[in-house]
Amino acid sequence: MSDKQTSDNIYAEFKEQVNMTAAELEKWLKTEESASVGQDSGDGTSIGQKSGERIIEILHKKKADLTDADAEHMHKVHSYISRHLAQGPAHDVEHSRWRYSLMNWGHDPLKK
Repeated sequence: MSDKQTSDNIYAEFKEQVNMTAAELEKWLKTEESASVGQDSGDGTSIGQKSGERIIEILHKKKADLTDADAEHMHKVHSYISRHLAQGPAHDVEHSRWRYSLMNWGHDPLKK
């Protein structure tokens, strides 16, 4: 990643908001609930699921091995999660499409 301060900020934001491990996210993306939400990317897989697959790749990398493309995606993930956290439902968060969508992007709002 270029520009150390910017990349450090992006990395910190990503690590703060992506609270699922690579294994948890991989398992989640195989569920019916994961497939039930999000906009189709054109091949039957949602944009969120594709993002989740990319997040898994990023989580498996060492910080020093991250590319500019990784930083771009990490920023996109941060922006998505930030926007959607402000839009949560008042009831039944656990079984909401809102939660399922966030989980496709690596964030489980119920996880402490």
